[in-house]
Amino acid sequence: MKRTIDNSVIGFIGTGVMGLSMAGHLLKNGFSLHVYSRTKAKAESLIQQGAIWHDSPASLAQAADVILTMVGYPKDVEDVYLGEHGVIHHVRPGSLLIDLTTSIPALAKEIERKALERELQFLDAPVSGGDIGAREARLSIMVGGSEEAFENAVPVLEVIGTTIVHQGPSGSGQYTKMCNQIAIAAKMVGVCESIKYAEASGLDPATVLRSIEFGAAGSWTLSNLAPRIIQEDYAPGFYVKHFIKDMQIALDSSKELGLKLPGLSLARALYEQLAEIGEENSGTHALYKVYQYNQVPVLNA
Repeated sequence: MKRTIDNSVIGFIGTGVMGLSMAGHLLKNGFSLHVYSRTKAKAESLIQQGAIWHDSPASLAQAADVILTMVGYPKDVEDVYLGEHGVIHHVRPGSLLIDLTTSIPALAKEIERKALERELQFLDAPVSGGDIGAREARLSIMVGGSEEAFENAVPVLEVIGTTIVHQGPSGSGQYTKMCNQIAIAAKMVGVCESIKYAEASGLDPATVLRSIEFGAAGSWTLSNLAPRIIQEDYAPGFYVKHFIKDMQIALDSSKELGLKLPGLSLARALYEQLAEIGEENSGTHALYKVYQYNQVPVLNA
């Protein structure tokens, strides 16, 4: 059945770096918004704009009929949906649940199975675009779940993203996000090595960027994160610790698929070194510090 979204009460769980912006767009577009976050202070600006605060996912679930979640780790997703106070056990039948977190495909399938038992719709819909994409409502959203649930969700997803693609059944959104993260990992290594090479050869990296940004080397990573590296601005649009989590999910699922991904394995090892020097809460482009501090294993003699 096609859902009428216009009068829906929206619940949003997780108001971190990206969730805060996404929830804000929903408010600005006239939706009645209920919010929950483990740290209330992170939702304060939304509350001041009219969002209604809840002290638990269970309380929020009882008030909303469309619920979006943007939390940190698969364990958080499991707790928010399937835990004792999780939304699955407290939301009204017929509600639409949308998880925007990058998580495990198998967990998405399990949540959908539990949701269907309670006459609920569930979509795994991880996003890409970082803090910039979230602020500008330009996220790419990769969706797994039923066609009906996807059609019902589109009016809400269009408020926070511009590229919204239904990839297939439950878990497909997460598999697609892993493809995204695998590609990003390789690009980030390439961007860092390019900047380091430019510096070592006596070039100005900013001037080099003007030449290569729009050529064959061009990418979102090069255009948006290379300038931050050059300016030594390592504020997180996406945390190192969360990227390590994503790469591990991709490596684990690749084993299940019978794949070997040596490039991803190398990138994850480099990011582990970055975390070891205390940069787990920096942005992913802080990988450059591994090169800057000569922490890279010698692969060529």
